Amino acid sequence: MEKDDIARYLHQLSDALGRMQVRGELCLYGGAVMCLVYEARPSTKDVDAVFRPVQEMRDAAKKVAEANGLREDWLNDAVKGFVVQHSQRILFDVPHLKVYVPEPDYLLAMKVLAARVEGTDRQDVEHLIKIMGLTRAQEVFAILEAYYPNEQIRPATQFFIEEIFERP
Repeated sequence: MEKDDIARYLHQLSDALGRMQVRGELCLYGGAVMCLVYEARPSTKDVDAVFRPVQEMRDAAKKVAEANGLREDWLNDAVKGFVVQHSQRILFDVPHLKVYVPEPDYLLAMKVLAARVEGTDRQDVEHLIKIMGLTRAQEVFAILEAYYPNEQIRPATQFFIEEIFERP
């Protein structure tokens, strides 16, 4: 899904919620934020979010999927197990859906904690570091530790970040 696709599907989600006479809220994470907000990459495979009311949002998302030939899990909340308290801001507010995104420091912390070598985490982390103006690995570790306890941070995560700052 590209930036315009994601925005269109979220507006369709609002329309589907309206037909159900429900107002929903969701906070986007991962690739959707990297596409919509930071234009760090052209596309993402799905939309990670935490949303409510849960069942109504799932029903509305299923309708959007059917109308657009998407996988049923195009909008999913698998990320909820990794979310901790954080600041967020409104991305847009349409008649039946309010969409939030996390502040860049929290998104960076999530991406660093995941630190998957396959996929787009490295590219996303590098992009967030650049837009936040971070110049040292220790700055990234401080952000990470502000959200996640040390026991959740794998040794591979430290190497992942140090390697990013060692590159020219």
